[in-house]
Amino acid sequence: MNQGGAGHHPFDDLTPDVILDAVDGAGFLTDGRLLALNSFENRVYQVGLEEADPVVTKFYRPARWSDAQILEEHAFSRFLRDQDLPVVAPLANAAGDTLFVHAGFRFAVFPRQGGHAPELDNDDHLRLLGRTLARWHAAGNDRPFQARPVLDIVGDSRAAADYVNGGVVDPNFAGRYRDLSAALLEAMTERLRDQSWVAINVHGDCHTGNILWRDDKPHFVDLDDSLRGPAMQDLWMLLSGDHLENQQQLRVLAEGYETFLPFPWAQRRLIEPLRTRRILRHSAWLAERWDDPAFPPAFPWFESPRYWQDHLNDLEQQLAALTREDRG
Repeated sequence: MNQGGAGHHPFDDLTPDVILDAVDGAGFLTDGRLLALNSFENRVYQVGLEEADPVVTKFYRPARWSDAQILEEHAFSRFLRDQDLPVVAPLANAAGDTLFVHAGFRFAVFPRQGGHAPELDNDDHLRLLGRTLARWHAAGNDRPFQARPVLDIVGDSRAAADYVNGGVVDPNFAGRYRDLSAALLEAMTERLRDQSWVAINVHGDCHTGNILWRDDKPHFVDLDDSLRGPAMQDLWMLLSGDHLENQQQLRVLAEGYETFLPFPWAQRRLIEPLRTRRILRHSAWLAERWDDPAFPPAFPWFESPRYWQDHLNDLEQQLAALTREDRG
């Protein structure tokens, strides 16, 4: 795979001076303090303000989303916040704007939110997560996304597999990857043949890294992947451990969720296809972003034979999970 790291990347132009000038120009008076935060898809910084708490700024990856898609994400985040849901929504300046442009970069400004990851082995945390997500899903029915994407489990997986098959995978594993990805797509299609689900507004990337636990409740951050999809997309990533542990965790999540909405038990058959979609898309995402100079040093193992061996082993496990009979 061609790393492409030697060429100029748009984020190379995002210097500290550009960042501070951008935030100042949006109407937030900075004090010169700047701290880069952990983010790869976008660029995220904590910025100090004069006589105010620091803020977090997110500079969007160029050409990924349209203005309409970003503004719809912002509007929905602020709508959820106004419904007293613990969502970290973008701040508006004096003119009411939430999306800003400076030196060709689009960016947003957010309040700084501290906290730690929820404890997925804590039933009280799971119940509250279930209850909060049910309120989120119910609120989304009032203003369905029009510009954001719609999750397509098989279509998204096929696009990722095709990209990796197109010269990304280590040549020594190309045949095995081609055959295995084809088998996965066939198994996913078969498993979903009689499945139907209602698309709702979901977070889309609801893992513990995007949930900050503080003041005895979860605060959801980073709706960058929000889309229309099944409710289970926001629930399955809160599962950990083996199958029996997952079933118990689902029951606890359901106790909280059913305070506001019926739990989508019928969507349990979506869990393994959704997991497979995420695994396939992750390798394609790394390859698609390899020209970004931040990626090769952060993921040096990506081009190693060991990575592809492990990745194929994971995919084989997913194929087994997709084809086994449902259990309980």
